[in-house]
Amino acid sequence: MPFLDLQSFMQRLEAVGELHRVTTEVDPELEITEIATRSVREGRPALLFENVRGSQFPLVINTLASRKRIEIALGRPPDEIGEELVSFVERMNPPSLGKLWHGRKELMRLSNIRPRHIRSAPVQQVIEQSPDLLTMPALKCWPGDAGRFITLPLVHSRDPETGVGNLGIYRMQVFGAAEAGMHMQIQKGGGFHHWKAEKEGKPLEMAVALGGDPALILSAIMALPEGIDEMGFAGIVRGARTPLVKARTVDLRVPANAEFVLEGVVRPGVRRLEGPFGDHFGHYSGAAEFPVFEVKAITHRRNAVYPATVVGRPPQEDRFMGDATQMLLKPFIRLLRKEVKDLWAYYEAGFHNLLVVSVETRYAREPIKTALGLLGEGQLSLTKCMVLVGPDVDPGDFKAVLGAIRRNFDAPEDFQLIARTAIDTLDFTGEATHRGSKMVLDATGLNDAAKEQELTGIPVDLRTASPYISKQRLFAGALLAVQVSGQGQGRGVIETLIKHPGLSRIKIVVAVSEDVDIGDDEQLLWGIFTRFDPARDVVFTDVGFKGIAPVYRGVMGIDATWKQGYQAPLQMDPDIIRKVDQRWAEYWK
Repeated sequence: MPFLDLQSFMQRLEAVGELHRVTTEVDPELEITEIATRSVREGRPALLFENVRGSQFPLVINTLASRKRIEIALGRPPDEIGEELVSFVERMNPPSLGKLWHGRKELMRLSNIRPRHIRSAPVQQVIEQSPDLLTMPALKCWPGDAGRFITLPLVHSRDPETGVGNLGIYRMQVFGAAEAGMHMQIQKGGGFHHWKAEKEGKPLEMAVALGGDPALILSAIMALPEGIDEMGFAGIVRGARTPLVKARTVDLRVPANAEFVLEGVVRPGVRRLEGPFGDHFGHYSGAAEFPVFEVKAITHRRNAVYPATVVGRPPQEDRFMGDATQMLLKPFIRLLRKEVKDLWAYYEAGFHNLLVVSVETRYAREPIKTALGLLGEGQLSLTKCMVLVGPDVDPGDFKAVLGAIRRNFDAPEDFQLIARTAIDTLDFTGEATHRGSKMVLDATGLNDAAKEQELTGIPVDLRTASPYISKQRLFAGALLAVQVSGQGQGRGVIETLIKHPGLSRIKIVVAVSEDVDIGDDEQLLWGIFTRFDPARDVVFTDVGFKGIAPVYRGVMGIDATWKQGYQAPLQMDPDIIRKVDQRWAEYWK
């Protein structure tokens, strides 16, 4: 049976040993973050903190922080849902009565896109006379955060022109009892709604649900095409219609089975400094002006549970949430682009920073056409680095991807730089907020490099090349990673190595900072792809021109060291680490 609310899902998790109750008092400032992040890394169950300092509400975290919990939430692996729906659409072309009869199971699932409207709801059992966000156990996640944040809000709004709804997760800094920041980034549906409303000089009504069922949460983070209502799509994912109830003070329908609903407006022209906040790139996102959500009413269940999540340096819960949504959605790409066989965005790189696409080439340079098309599709447009591989390469296997680069990537033909474009709000490596560059590496073809045998070791003593190199690692015979000591030394090290005659057979040389463990695949990917902008930090052995077109030759170098002006990487307060060390057994008794 599908889960229609958070608490029934929690009960199921507890029954199968996937949720643990913590009865000892915990602090929502930093302590819960340290407990939750350790729990993810150690593969421990979700946590229900029953005694949170300063709040009457219990707090649940990490409910979707494992593949097993995701499959419990959906009833099966997420890719099976996507494949089932896409196969049905493909079989229906052209439609017939016989095909419709044989596809009646899928038709029933698709019919759940229509929400179910009800008159009374659990989420409206309690209506607060004076809304007060300060009664909630909102988290301060990292030492440099500007305050406490609501980290798992399901923010609902409607397009002022079309009336089509959108549900997204946008962090909310708690400013006071009835005010919070609304961190709507570019390419987000709620942000587009606010843009339209502000252009017309009108306030935008919003309702924020806290504690939706797992299908609602996963749908809210999916990169659905603009104009598709996530609350309706959640019905397809769940296999049951989403129950909605009319809000009390705004003209919106809200999830009837949520734990809390915050009703209010975002007024045109009103901004307030929001942040810093420790974000999922593993660094702080800086303070900036964002819209302000004015709370008009709060309703909740009598026994409400406050949901939270923590983001930061991988791995965190968002790894499993993001992987689940792309597993569910990626089969749909076949409906739009027949040449795309598979694709994968890497959680280690913050998802948007590295996308690998498996393409079957049907004519010369079709993969580049495919890349440019994908870079114009919704949230895929925020991709910073795209690697194209052939149909026989698993895009989720980075070692196999590097093998394709080693065999097939030839810089003069296969490197494309888009030097001036929009980038992710959280990306601090570009020339300014929202302004940076992208690159595409085409490793689909076959050239003379395929005749070369894979390197099994570094062919030169790097200690003679630069005194700033402290460690080195050759990854899959294609990528040489060097750990560089001394701030600001990365570019010089890279420019030396890409011209070293003994390294001419290596495709890519990357410099990372000393805080990156180059022996750990996960941390190496994080350290590389969150810390460089292609136009500013990529160099080649030689660059020339053919007409006005740049031609890149030789070894590709990337200076992925931390640089002055970058946001600081996330580190927990040592006192909190010691506190959690001392209390660890208490939490788990």
